[in-house]
Amino acid sequence: MPLEDGDAARRRGQHANGATSPGGTQDTPHQDVPAPDGSGMEVMTEDHELGPALGDGDTTAGWGEDVCGALQRAGKDPEQHGVAGGEEALMAELSERVQKVVKSSSWWERHGVDACILACSILALPAGFLCLRSAQAVPFLAGVLALGVVHHTLAVKGSHLASHNALTESKSWGKVWAVFFIELCSAFTAEQATYNHVKLHHGYTNVIGLGDSSTWKLPFLNRYVYMFIAPLAVPIITPLVALDLLRNVELKAALRTVCCMSLGLYCHYWLLLHVSGFQSPWSALLCMLLTRSLLAHPYIHVNIFQHIGLPMFAADRKPKRIHLMSLGVLNLPRNALLDWSFGHSLISCHVEHHLFPSLSDNMCLKIKPIVSQYLKEKKLPYNEDTYAARLRLFLQKYEELMVHAPPITELVGIQ
Repeated sequence: MPLEDGDAARRRGQHANGATSPGGTQDTPHQDVPAPDGSGMEVMTEDHELGPALGDGDTTAGWGEDVCGALQRAGKDPEQHGVAGGEEALMAELSERVQKVVKSSSWWERHGVDACILACSILALPAGFLCLRSAQAVPFLAGVLALGVVHHTLAVKGSHLASHNALTESKSWGKVWAVFFIELCSAFTAEQATYNHVKLHHGYTNVIGLGDSSTWKLPFLNRYVYMFIAPLAVPIITPLVALDLLRNVELKAALRTVCCMSLGLYCHYWLLLHVSGFQSPWSALLCMLLTRSLLAHPYIHVNIFQHIGLPMFAADRKPKRIHLMSLGVLNLPRNALLDWSFGHSLISCHVEHHLFPSLSDNMCLKIKPIVSQYLKEKKLPYNEDTYAARLRLFLQKYEELMVHAPPITELVGIQ
């Protein structure tokens, strides 16, 4: 789950309720974004249909460019493209096509494949801990790799799917899985994770002050520290931020979160001492840090690559949903390790995920050809870029993308 710092998360909550933004302007109140109250994590309910580049490609306008230009390059007349009813019809037509695929899919395709990946990851835990008992380098490193991949599969893929209630069609079980994956495995708070990710980031993707990924920006760090050193601190920062955010939830939920977080961290520590055979607490803690930060670099990178640097919008001038997601979301190529650990919806099917967030990773992969074909057919952006190209871009334009405030994209003709 994207990690929110405490101040930024509270600012987002304030903006959602119409508070004054840091720039001194008054944001429009958004009554459909209830603050998390800890009573039942109802923020997991999706409000959208079905549940809903930058780089070297030619699929979208660059960051800060006029979207009108992008539409003109795509062969579309911006003035004729801006009818709200037409935009809603586009989303309805796409939703109908996707709905047909979902209805014709089996339970295995809708939920079983991803459930199997998570189950296999849990079953691999004993082998990982036992490999760490070896005094030889190869088995030991295999144990570190196994535990690192398992941790990120449960903490990232599991938490992400659970936050969207995409693991099961039962809301009751969805709440159970959210607590298990987000709090026990990830050491974060389920209420705040679902609120900040589902209601704000998804509801207001790339809308400044709400879902613009600004909480990932640390302007006091230089580009190399942020991109290559700071990610190692994610396992330490995550529970600290979670504890700070507990002030925003009910006492009952806060106590549950503290217990689950403590249990998850202590079990990891205890298993390293008593199963893996670590002789000192410090060596066990160091191994915990190593395994929990093994894929922290791509975790941070993916979260910034797929939104920051794409068009940003003001809350009162954002486009309709299909334009908001096609302009402000980017797909990365398939990658076996990241597909397994993070899930397709965070890697190669991020556009599909933002359009239909209640679908599982496997279903996002299945509808990908339909969504990409439809957006291209309607001359809408379908952003794709490589991991290496995005990394080069962020290193070259770090000051512009990660330090300075992003300009608001002028939505000529598509408002």
